[in-house]
Amino acid sequence: MTFTTLAKTLAFSAALAAAPGLATAQNYPSRPISIIVPAPPGGGIDMIARVVGEKLSASLGQPVIVDNRPGASNNLGTALLANAKPDGYTIGIVGGSHNINKYLFKHLGWDPQKSFEPIVYTHEIPLVFSVYPKIPVKTLPELVDWMKAHPDDAKVATSGRGSAQEMAAEMFRMVSGAPMLMIPYKGSSAAHPDLLAGRTVLYIDTLSAMQEQVKAGNVRAVAISTAKRAKALPDVPTAQEQGLQGYDANTNGGFLAPAGTPKEIIAKLNTEINAALKQPAVRAKLEAAGIEVQGGTPEQYAALIQSDLDKWGKVVKQAGIQAE
Repeated sequence: MTFTTLAKTLAFSAALAAAPGLATAQNYPSRPISIIVPAPPGGGIDMIARVVGEKLSASLGQPVIVDNRPGASNNLGTALLANAKPDGYTIGIVGGSHNINKYLFKHLGWDPQKSFEPIVYTHEIPLVFSVYPKIPVKTLPELVDWMKAHPDDAKVATSGRGSAQEMAAEMFRMVSGAPMLMIPYKGSSAAHPDLLAGRTVLYIDTLSAMQEQVKAGNVRAVAISTAKRAKALPDVPTAQEQGLQGYDANTNGGFLAPAGTPKEIIAKLNTEINAALKQPAVRAKLEAAGIEVQGGTPEQYAALIQSDLDKWGKVVKQAGIQAE
């Protein structure tokens, strides 16, 4: 080795020593990666974590382990992610409650923006206005008129406090002026039987949870909650198409890392997850479950989080929902 080569090597080593984050990023990953899912197995974000995690394991050359940590309205797993070591070996995926819980709980132990580094926006799951098929409505305006004419029977199922389903119903109430008797349930599986039996007449649930019931004719889909029609139910018009101007509700989310994770690691994860989301097999599997695949930069995901915080903050305030 010449003196010049030795000097360059020593200078490079010194630069790495002065920037430990860079050194870590260059060697990343050198051991297994955990994906915290703050929800039980079987749901939308769990499916995304497992499908994407399998592709990450292949592309990064390290095992990727899905770690389900449900509880406390998704706050338990999210708090664990916020307090994890910011080295890229513990990341997480969140859903719609991530941008709602800030307004519903006084002592979260984490902040949806300050506690995390956005990696990539992965998904949007439209909600479908599903009605008991024996009531005589086929469109959203007809549903509003029916509810106004039958206020005592306008029973609307919701999925727990602060859920995307409850927020979508509150937004519908505010925009349409329809009277509603909110009936809370502990998740979709608990709410479906009463809707199918007519004990409730409306449930604005995720497309991934409801599409089989719609296709079987057990419920009638009268509207999609998002600004664009859902790929899985292209014949069902949106709420906006039917006159509910400004109505746009969904459950969305993506991958996050603890605050302070080196930007080089965030960039690498962003590249690899985006590549996984573009694979036809991945898109086909997720879209079959009613999940609209997204993607993009960390900055785009950060902007979406801010937009959602603004939107749901207004709904919580106008609905008079008090934080616990």
